[in-house]
Amino acid sequence: MIYTNSDGGARGNPGPGAVAAIVRSEGEILTKSSKFIGEEVTNNVAEYEGLIHALELAMSVTKGEITCCLDSELVVKQLLGEYKVRNHNIMPLFLKVQKLQENFKSIKYCHVHRTDNFQVIVDELLNDELDNQGYRKKYMRRK
Repeated sequence: MIYTNSDGGARGNPGPGAVAAIVRSEGEILTKSSKFIGEEVTNNVAEYEGLIHALELAMSVTKGEITCCLDSELVVKQLLGEYKVRNHNIMPLFLKVQKLQENFKSIKYCHVHRTDNFQVIVDELLNDELDNQGYRKKYMRRK
């Protein structure tokens, strides 16, 4: 089974945003990546962008079954149909995730706590990305 962990965040909400993702199998990280996504990004947009980044990374590893782990309860519940997508900025991202799902045999979503070992890794990756973009001094890093 292939797993992804993804995270997205913005310093300032909205503010400078980044995403990070890892793809793993049986505890071994197969690939990891982070990227800066913009100057005025909300946390919810960043969380969706992080999942999209994870799905795109996972496509290079498998077309089979994957489980996507996120620390955003909102995103997980929207994808599971428990919450409606009401924000007009989120809907295009939600639809993009729906389209990317077609690349896999099956996909599951699970909410994990931000202290999950793999979630800590992606959180550090995205914060390093923001630091490397020069946003360390202007915005406080959250712990």
